[in-house]
Formats: sequence, C-alpha cells, structure tokens
Amino acid sequence: MSSASGILVAGTSSDAGKSVIVAGLCRALARRGVRVTPFKAQNMSNNSMVCADGGEIGRAQYLQAQGARVEATTAMNPVLLKPGTDRRSFVVVRGHPAGVLEAGQYATGRAHLAEAAFAAYRELAETYELVVCEGAGSPAEINLRSGDYVNMGLARQFGLPVVVVGDIDRGGILASLYGTWALLDDDDRALLKAFVINKFRGDVAVLEPGLVEITARTGVPFVGVIPWLLDVWLDSEDTLEVGHWRASSASSGLTSEPARDRLTVAMARLPRISNATDVDALASEPGVDVIVTVDPGILEAADLVVLPGSRSTASDLAWLRERGLAEVVTRRAASGRPVLGICGGYQMLAHDIVDDVETSVGAVEGLGLLPTRVAFGADKVLGRPTGSWRGHSVAAYEIHHGIAEAKEAGAEAFLDGWQVGAVWGTMWHGAFENDDFRRAWLREVADAAGSGWRPATDAPGFGERRERMLDILADAVEQHVDLDALLALTRATPATPPDLTPATRQHTEESTTLSGKTGGSSPVLGVLRGGEGP
Repeated sequence: MSSASGILVAGTSSDAGKSVIVAGLCRALARRGVRVTPFKAQNMSNNSMVCADGGEIGRAQYLQAQGARVEATTAMNPVLLKPGTDRRSFVVVRGHPAGVLEAGQYATGRAHLAEAAFAAYRELAETYELVVCEGAGSPAEINLRSGDYVNMGLARQFGLPVVVVGDIDRGGILASLYGTWALLDDDDRALLKAFVINKFRGDVAVLEPGLVEITARTGVPFVGVIPWLLDVWLDSEDTLEVGHWRASSASSGLTSEPARDRLTVAMARLPRISNATDVDALASEPGVDVIVTVDPGILEAADLVVLPGSRSTASDLAWLRERGLAEVVTRRAASGRPVLGICGGYQMLAHDIVDDVETSVGAVEGLGLLPTRVAFGADKVLGRPTGSWRGHSVAAYEIHHGIAEAKEAGAEAFLDGWQVGAVWGTMWHGAFENDDFRRAWLREVADAAGSGWRPATDAPGFGERRERMLDILADAVEQHVDLDALLALTRATPATPPDLTPATRQHTEESTTLSGKTGGSSPVLGVLRGGEGP
C-alpha cells in the first residue's frame, strides 16, 4: 500500500466540480470510519466563512469539513486570496489579513505563501489519516507552474496521487482530459493516477469508446463517471457558480402555485460580490424564487432586492450608480418596497462612507437609506456573533473592515444593524441560515411586498438540506467511483462501504436514471475498475 498521506483532486478548469467531489469524498470516507480532512492550499474566492478558531477560510472548505464531520480550522485553507480589483487580491494567511498580491507577483511572488501552505498540510497530515486536497483552476496552467503550490507543486512536494476531474457539461471533455495530461512534464505526469467525469447525462455506453481510447493513449484509468445530481447547489466558492441553485427543483419556479403566492428575490450581481452564499438559504425556501441580475427592470419588479457583500464597497456602489441600479433601490425604498443590504450592501445604504483602506477613495456619499456612517478600519473584524430578532435566535458570522455607527436616532434595530420602513441592513453573514428567523423575516417581507407567500411548515431546514446534500454526494461517490482504488493509492485503510439510507438511495437512483447509468450493468465498468468485466 502507498504511504501517501493524501490525495489531490484537480480539475480541467475552474468549476469542474472539484469542491463538491471533495465534499462527497470526505463524507463517504467519514462514513467508512476514515479520519479524513479537506485541504486547499490556496483558494481565490470572496465567499468565505469564520472558523471557531477565529480565522477566515473559503466557504467550500468549511462545507467540506462538515462533510468530513470535523471542526473547520484555518489549516484547511491556509492561503485565501480575495480579489479586490482585476489586478490585485487581498491576502489572508491562516485566517488573517497578510497584505496584497499584485497580478505581476502571482507567478513568482508567492514563495512565503507556499511555505505557509506546506506547513498547514504537514499539520493536518500528522493529525488525520487522510488529507483530501482540492486543487485550483487547472494543473495544466503551465504559465504558473514555477510558483505553483496548490496543484502539481503540492502533489510533488508530498508525493500525492492526483485525480483529474472534468465537467462534461462544458463540452470537449476528452480533449480537456487528454490535454491536461499532455501539458504536464514527465515528473508531474507520473503522479496523475486517475480521471473522473462529472455531471454526466445520457447513455454512458456512448461515452465508453472515448474513455477506452484516452486510457490507451495516456495509461491513466477512469475511476468514475458521476451523474448530474439534483439539489447539489449549496456553498459555492466560485463566481461562476453564483445563481447555480436556480436550476434546483426547490427554486425553479416550475410549480402550480399562483404567482401571488410566490416571493421573488433579486440580488444585484456586483463586480466584486462577496459571500453571495447569503441568499442560498432564501433560495431553499419553497415558493421563493431567487435570481442574480444586473438588469434594473428585474430589480424593480422583484418583491425583495438584496445588495450582497462586496470586497470593494465604494467602487461597487459607484458601479450601481453608473448602471442605474442605485436609482431603482432608492425608488423602491421611497415607495415602501423591500430592500436588504448585507455587509458591503448594508454599507452602501448608509449616509456616508469613509474608505481609506479598501479602495482608498476617502469620503463618498452612500445611498442614505439607513441612519449610519461607515468608516473603514485597518483591522478586519472577524467573528461569530449571536443575537435575536423578535424572539428568534440568530447565529451568524462577520468579516469586514467597515464599521457602521448610528448617525441619527429613529430606526428600529435589526440584528446588529437597522431597519427603516422596508429597508433592512446588517453586517452579519449567514443569518438567514437560521430557519425560524428566516421564515419569520420573509413573511414580513411578503406582507410589505403584497405577496401572499407563507412559509411551508413541513419544509426541511437549511441545515438539514445541507446534510442531505452531503449524503447525496457521498452516495454518488460510493455508487459511481471506485473508492477502493483511490484509497489503495494512499495510506488510509479501505473499509466496507456502508449501506445507503433509503432517502439518499432514492435520490441517487433518480439522479442515475437521469444519467442513463444503471449501476453495475454499464459496460464502461471495464475501464472504471481497472479491467474488471461487468
């Protein structure tokens, strides 16, 4: 058996499915009794979360830790880059601010970040039986290879076997997988041990000749073809994924309910949007339709407009004004139509903003809809606050430089922020994941908007949906990936797979039917399982 302490899940591109597959692997392995942890050496994302140890990591790694049934720590995502402009990212190391990285430094100026990432990996490898690593972008980005420490640089450092995942929905899957292999140098290529295809729909037998030929040309076997899965849409980390849950059966809008009994939510897609996952919980509610948009007409027509977080509040506010979206927001507020601002979006609703930190623009005028003044401080506020609203308990997290202070009296408290009429603002992320609070607040929004929407009393809670999603992913891994073959590449001890629960078995069977794959009857298993016939 190999002595590798981990395995690297790389992708042919961003949004190939690396994050969800790592989450599924972590849950599947945890169910087998393996002491497993997720790891991503460097994440570039403005969707982040605060761990119990007080540091900030990417949302995807936080979810993966839940999949592994372990407490998330900053070691799981030691380097987080938060884009502030097209050419500059704010750097977070082990959960706390650590300067900026300019575009010209990306390939050559990250040696100290690599050291921090490798140290974190060693820390996890000493604690856990197996570290399931997620790559970033593609390992075939040869222009960045010399400074790489998250893809093949990480694999080479620790002798990790590499699995490359490709998203068949994007098209050109065989060329993408072959091209990835072909662009690697010989030493990197030696670590590439398996291919996986993600989001497959149709008859897998049609795909088989291509898989056989790719393996013949590369010597790399396919260990899985994962079907397209329903309801796998939570906690995205990539801006490519913003709004992905609109395809979910829970929020598609394809129901027999009359429009007056539905609630429409429009979130402005800011150029530097952050923590867009705040609306995931809203989208999970039956009868609530959420769309991400830059269209003023859609914002005007929605029952609720959400201004989300931003990594560049002042510049995104200027963009709102340039696009005519700010005028829509102020017009809605004047007519008593609901508006919600979260973190950066809340800051935009203030009377005044003084920013000498994030964009260094100095004093700018806010939208003037909430009685606050925002001043940016050099120290980032990171926390996991708790509170209540009208008797409903709320647990949340906060990540911000801007501090909002009351400028005048007369507003009603809303969590840590304020409400004036049908305008609400809070710095707290994740507040709407609290089921009772979310439903009570949405009912008030519906009343203000003239909608007949009411919460479904029998709907599953947000946490329950997340857990179900993790089990769905784990079931898909168990059914469609040769997990034993992957474990054999590592020092982890293979164990007997658990039986699927009735609920998750039914869901996976539904997804399998959509893909056209029916368990062990597929002829492609001769490729998937290292030559074993069906």
